[in-house]
Amino acid sequence: MAIRISTLEERYIDSCRKHGVVPNTAILSGLLKAEVKKSRHELCSLEIFLDHFKDSDFHPLLDLFMELDASEIQAVDVRNESSCVLNGECALSLMRVINQKLRRVNLRDLSLGKNFLRDLSKRGLPCQVLTLRSSHFRKLNMMGEFMRIHTLNLDFSTSLTSFREDCFTCMPNLTCLSLCETRITNLWTTIAALSKLPCLVELRFQKWLCRNDAGPSAASSDGKSNDKIDFSQPKSTPYIRESSVDIGVLTDYNSSTEEALRNLFSSDDVAINQEAQSMIEDSSDDSDVDFSSHQQEYGYRELLFNAFSGLNGQVDQRDEVSFDTLYNQNGEESLAGAFTRESEDVAWEFISCHASPICFEKHYREYMIASLPHLKVLDNLPIKKIDRERATVTFSQYFEYLPYKRKYKESVVSILQKREIRASQIHLRTPKQKSSCTFGKSKYFYTRSLCAAKVGSSAWPFLHPLSISKTCLGDEGMGFRPRQFEYHPSDSSLMVFGTLDGEVVVVNHEKEQIVSYIPSLGAMNSVLGLCWLKNHPSKLIAGSDNGSLKLYDIQKMPPTTMGIYNSPGFVTFDDFDQLTSVHVNSTDELFLASGYSRNVALYDISSGRRLQVFTDMHREHINVVKFANYSSSVFATSSFDQDVKLWDLRQKPIRPCYTASSSKGNVMVCFSPDDHYLLVSAVDNEVRQLLAVDGRLHLNFEIASTGSSQNYTRSYYMNGRDYIISGSCDEHVVRICCAQTGRRLRDISLEGSGSGSMFVQSLRGDPFRDFNMSILAAYLRPGSKSEIVKVNLLTSSDYAKEHSYCRHSCPSNSMGG
Repeated sequence: MAIRISTLEERYIDSCRKHGVVPNTAILSGLLKAEVKKSRHELCSLEIFLDHFKDSDFHPLLDLFMELDASEIQAVDVRNESSCVLNGECALSLMRVINQKLRRVNLRDLSLGKNFLRDLSKRGLPCQVLTLRSSHFRKLNMMGEFMRIHTLNLDFSTSLTSFREDCFTCMPNLTCLSLCETRITNLWTTIAALSKLPCLVELRFQKWLCRNDAGPSAASSDGKSNDKIDFSQPKSTPYIRESSVDIGVLTDYNSSTEEALRNLFSSDDVAINQEAQSMIEDSSDDSDVDFSSHQQEYGYRELLFNAFSGLNGQVDQRDEVSFDTLYNQNGEESLAGAFTRESEDVAWEFISCHASPICFEKHYREYMIASLPHLKVLDNLPIKKIDRERATVTFSQYFEYLPYKRKYKESVVSILQKREIRASQIHLRTPKQKSSCTFGKSKYFYTRSLCAAKVGSSAWPFLHPLSISKTCLGDEGMGFRPRQFEYHPSDSSLMVFGTLDGEVVVVNHEKEQIVSYIPSLGAMNSVLGLCWLKNHPSKLIAGSDNGSLKLYDIQKMPPTTMGIYNSPGFVTFDDFDQLTSVHVNSTDELFLASGYSRNVALYDISSGRRLQVFTDMHREHINVVKFANYSSSVFATSSFDQDVKLWDLRQKPIRPCYTASSSKGNVMVCFSPDDHYLLVSAVDNEVRQLLAVDGRLHLNFEIASTGSSQNYTRSYYMNGRDYIISGSCDEHVVRICCAQTGRRLRDISLEGSGSGSMFVQSLRGDPFRDFNMSILAAYLRPGSKSEIVKVNLLTSSDYAKEHSYCRHSCPSNSMGG
């Protein structure tokens, strides 16, 4: 027979007497309310407010909660609404002892501390609904037992940027997930994590609120107007935008899902814990939680506000358009998303608020729908058959599921087996049969298939910061501060980088050892230009922003500072003031220099003389100049006057061979490895591929802009000319796109410990290793170091220990390549 509520009360009072504690009035009141519910034949639930407890209440509460399983109490709801005095460890112990009757848990973890979140993540909770609004997760890693949970709400968790790969494997029954106003941006890692949820039917990264002529209402998935959004919250303002959408007929759910949806969209969703602004705790480790006050930093909110500040105007319902006409004059999908239909003669208008940055990714909704086939509701809007059909088309048009157009994931073992079987079959055939058998199969077929299998095996590639110390140079002080780098053209192990302090360092990046070190000696400032000679692999040109230009022979340069003053291993050229770029031609006879002027200088390498200065080649300064890879006289210039020009020294560069224009200032240009294309990168993600022969547009990669005029974008080729990689100095992401179709393969997010905003200062594809690159990454946080991060998409981050990043802020983001 179940223990009566009155008996529970008596035993609780006895336990308090035993432990010398005054009975807590909140518990007595809660038991009385449960008794009333029982008398009314309602669900007999006990509501617990942790705010009302102190540590001295713990033992009597523990005795009481241990008896709840055998009592008349049918469900227990636990919540805290303000600062909690009770120790976080005690709070978790109390919730776990409630066991199977624990129904809803609604907490704000700020006052419960970092250890509370870690313990919660590692050990789990037996609740059905878990709400951790304003939590301080940085990387979601809930690996404990959450077998009963069907609803998880992490709204306003403004530290949350990403997921661990297996963070949802412990939640097989999760049907509803809300992540409004987080800092999540990466579509690929997000989908990889969410794909581990077999029962997920409702997902929310933003709220679409419905309002018609009758006034504002909220479109929750159970068809009820139960969302009350407080637009006075200053944190939410950058994410508010309006649109007209028809929600149509909502999908039917079973009763448990309906209950989950009601819990998910409760009326108290909007509650920002303002205490987070003042709490500063050490977060320099690579933990999964972050209690630093990152909200003060310039980051996603400011960038998105710049990008979408013009999208807050109300959509005129008279201008109704269909889903198939959502394109602006440039042919790009409208970010304002004017989706309008009429349902039962009522024009529904929607407004989006509390959106996470991922919502502003191009084709976000279509990508989510195409990637999660069991999803029924996304951002409060139901997914219809026509939505799914449209999402499939959009996905195939703008995204690449696997590299090299592979449509299905295969294991490496399976591909190797097929290759061996095919090789043995070909060996037994006649020469004529062999030729017909191999027809139609590229010699790279199996290599590319293996790459596709490895890239597709994990959305989390291996990122490794290059660890080069000054210790071997006898300097125990500050480490290197890289500003530019280049892979060696013929030795796969070598890389050179120049620093903000004027140093030039040649390293074996495989062994992380210094091969040659050239100190500044007071002559160099920030090194912005570096270029290896191709036919003399021990030599390189280095140029700094104060105009200094030198040729170094690393075979004659010592690995330390000893002997540098008397070394014959360098040649000095005439200065080029305010230099930003240098490049050597294919025969190692000449090199060009450009900078903060409209001129380009031509130098003869063998004589060390400056041959000529070509004046007024552009209307504004020329940031980057590049020779072609095979033609020793052809070069391209990119300028902030929005033009890219191709020149030929044989024609005396008075007139360009052609001029191609961008809509914004050009940051850089480079030739494809076979000189077939020019890759042009303009400010704020305007990346285009031109035919090198005549400058005609071949491909526009249509990367979403941020609205920032300081978002300097750089792009390079990877895997020969198969893919391009693109990154910008206002963003923490590198985008990988197919160079033939423009379809997006993957985004690589740069994440380190702490909460500073990271950006991409420069990047290069590894010329010797497919799907490998290096990124010069820096943080906006003053006083932090920049560093070179090596990325291997063929290896999962699971195979190696994770590394935290160091950071550095640099003001010269627009200079050089």
